[in-house]
Amino acid sequence: MSAVPLPGAAPAAAPPVPPAFGLRLATGLAGVLLAVLVSGLNENITKVALADIRGAMGISRDDASWLVALYAAASVSAMAFAPWCSVTFSLRRLTAAANIVCMAAGVLCPFAPNLSVLMILRVVQGAAGGALPPMLMTVALRFLPPNIKLYGLGGYALSATFGPSLGTPLAAFWTEYLGWQWAFWQVVPGSIVALLMVSWGLPQDPLRLERLRQFDWRGLLLGLPAISMLVVGLLQGERLAWFASPLICVVLGGGAVLLVLFFINEWSHPLPFFKLQLLSRRNLSHALLTLGGVLFVLLAVILIPSSYLAQVHGYRPLQTAPVMLMVALPQLIALPLVAALCNLRAVDCRWVLAIGLALLALSCVLGARMSPDWIRTHFYLLQAVQIFAQPMAVIPLLLLATTGLAPQDGPFASAWFNTIKGMSAVVATGVLDALITRRNHFHSTVLSERLGNLPDAVDVPGLAQRMHAQVVTLTSSDLYLTVAAIALAMIVIIPILPTRVYPPRAA
Repeated sequence: MSAVPLPGAAPAAAPPVPPAFGLRLATGLAGVLLAVLVSGLNENITKVALADIRGAMGISRDDASWLVALYAAASVSAMAFAPWCSVTFSLRRLTAAANIVCMAAGVLCPFAPNLSVLMILRVVQGAAGGALPPMLMTVALRFLPPNIKLYGLGGYALSATFGPSLGTPLAAFWTEYLGWQWAFWQVVPGSIVALLMVSWGLPQDPLRLERLRQFDWRGLLLGLPAISMLVVGLLQGERLAWFASPLICVVLGGGAVLLVLFFINEWSHPLPFFKLQLLSRRNLSHALLTLGGVLFVLLAVILIPSSYLAQVHGYRPLQTAPVMLMVALPQLIALPLVAALCNLRAVDCRWVLAIGLALLALSCVLGARMSPDWIRTHFYLLQAVQIFAQPMAVIPLLLLATTGLAPQDGPFASAWFNTIKGMSAVVATGVLDALITRRNHFHSTVLSERLGNLPDAVDVPGLAQRMHAQVVTLTSSDLYLTVAAIALAMIVIIPILPTRVYPPRAA
């Protein structure tokens, strides 16, 4: 007996047969990857170059923090809703449109006449940039042959490992040699090349405007403000003293309530943005949970050395760049090698993940032994350990999350994975800011009390500067130990939650 469709439900369309993989599709995939890397670099570069941008445009520190928060809110929100739009309006159209908008907003930003216009441009650019990473995962899942699908997902992993580490060196180059405007304009060359590659390489799907008849308006009206409010609350929380601020109470509390209502709506909607039923897959749930922890660790291991070197030794981004490049450039070799390892049927990717997390923990434990005498070269060993640790902690998660997915579930998995990826970076930023403030206060208090008990301590030359260096060092050491504990905790759940999967193969 055939199933009877629900009243008003759109007929289920069979997934289109992907074209044969060749030079054209490979070019399209590379174009999407380039667009994603450019958008990610744009976000990281403007964070690193924010001091130069503030000085040139006369923006206060508080106003600049809103530039970062609003960009992130738009970006994470777009990650959540872009996969649905890619099915409705076609993958190629949405990717090309997002690429053009991101580039155009970047060109216009330095010419903004006032802060309000600049904020609007950054929100638009954040939405366009946030729509691109889900497209990369969708393209890899849909078009790549099973035998090489993991290598395409490895390209997606570059956005989590290669891009963030490259942000500091590029920001240093633009601001030191070409001017602060290039912190915005750097998107242009890569975006033009990516647009040409995507336009030629990706096949053009037909419009599926019939999906608009079942558009999830309630989900959009609940989910968009929920995500935006939570992002803004987390990024502004430390600056505004968290729940001592009525604004933070409203945005975090209201965002949490709206998010619960959003998920209730998504559970029963016939054409949702998020398919909550996918969370019953143990491997996907484990991958999403672990992804949040991994991104926390990866953000911390970038933040800690760059912040320490700037505060203790006065390093500018150009002087910190070699530490970041130590991890970033080798990713172009390490990622394919790790993908090849996980693509072997005899290799259990869960243990690759465990080894990667253990290496990240080892790097952080070594970093916890730092002293105020540490300079740039002392971090090279830590960074060297992370060269293979980072891809070993990301690629197995992609394999666990996507193996066995039905073709029609690809966009839903992309929405989950990318939204968690974007939200995790925001949570990590908020938590790290709070930890840094509290540990700084703690160590300052302890050292002040000890010095107060010493005779003639106030006569020691350079005491304040030495005390500041010691506080920053102790705080950095605490952060390294915290991050190491998170990495080890993620190892503990590997034998419990995920199940063994094998790399995809042609039938």
